[in-house]
Amino acid sequence: MSEYDALVRRIRSCTSCTLAKHRITAVPGEGRLDADIMFIGEGPGFHEDKHGRPFVGSAGKLLEDLLASIGMKREDVYITNMIKCRAPNNRDPLPGEIEACRPYLDEQLNMIAPKVVVTLGRYSLGKFFPDESIGKARGKPRTWNGTIVYPVYHPAAALRNSKLRTILENDFGALPLILKNTSTPDAEVENKETKQLGLF
Repeated sequence: MSEYDALVRRIRSCTSCTLAKHRITAVPGEGRLDADIMFIGEGPGFHEDKHGRPFVGSAGKLLEDLLASIGMKREDVYITNMIKCRAPNNRDPLPGEIEACRPYLDEQLNMIAPKVVVTLGRYSLGKFFPDESIGKARGKPRTWNGTIVYPVYHPAAALRNSKLRTILENDFGALPLILKNTSTPDAEVENKETKQLGLF
């Protein structure tokens, strides 16, 4: 059994918080284990809990459309969530639930070692930059422990608000250039400049 398969097995059998009592199945994540881009959402919803896969409902369809707009498929990236089990009635995850899942997400980050982490919404943004709001941080890549973190709105929010959808589409449109910059010698300089510009 590979290290990744062992991690998936541990997630699916996890009882570290009370969410385990309500789930149908845990949702570890899926995608390329050598992906350049890793997407982190909030938590599984109704369809994800049923199928054991992340982003398979309406928000997932929008995510796939956004990926297609930049010439990518979900099979090209890795997709996961902050918490691995559905919260009752799709409520916001509690701090204790996020903490219970934190070691799993940390292991995924270490195993996949993506060049770019795209945080979908405020909860995944909070893992990396807890004092920032998604409204101000979105669309501004910055460096975190040597990895580029690129915050954007959650697709579910964009489904509820057409204005956010337009912003999300524009932010996705910048992803190819952000990824390209990580592969150039000047990437760190460019990313620092982007971060500084985002402060104004």
